[in-house]
Order: sequence, then C-alpha cells, then structure tokens
Amino acid sequence: MEFKDLDPILHNELRLKIMAALDSLDDADFVYLKNLTKATSGNLSVQLTNLQEAGYIKVYTSGAGRGSHTVCRITTNGIDALRAYQSALLSYFKM
Repeated sequence: MEFKDLDPILHNELRLKIMAALDSLDDADFVYLKNLTKATSGNLSVQLTNLQEAGYIKVYTSGAGRGSHTVCRITTNGIDALRAYQSALLSYFKM
C-alpha cells in the first residue's frame, strides 16, 4: 500500500473548512465564512488569498473601505482539488 500525497493547500484546517463550505453553497460572503469558521478577519483574509492564488476559489469585492462586500465562490479547479483531497485522505483508512 502506498499513501497518496495530500494537497498542502487543502491540508490546513481553516482552508479546508472554507472549501467544504463553498462546495455546498453557490457562494458565501466574508462575514458568513468568518462566523462559520470562527476565524479572525485577518486569518480568513490570508487563507482566502492563498486559495485564490491556488486557483481554487474566486473572490469578488464590491465597494471600498468599511462598506465593501466580499463574496467567494469555488472554482472548477477547486472542486477537482477538493475531490482529489477527499479521495487521497480516504485512502489512508482503507488499508
């Protein structure tokens, strides 16, 4: 038996929570994700940037300053990566 590699982008608790939430929703705004994950604004922002740079999510921001609104949506690449991660993780328990 050989262990499959786990995607290092998804192998982080907060990023995995974000991806799992977005996988079941059309989109989610920043405040919803912050409340759901119990993350700080700063940490959530950093992890959203990491996921966006990996091509796993799209982040849309409207407005500026305190009146801005940020919405996130999972991409096709993100869905594929999440499914591959799930499969790899499950393989660890099928020995």
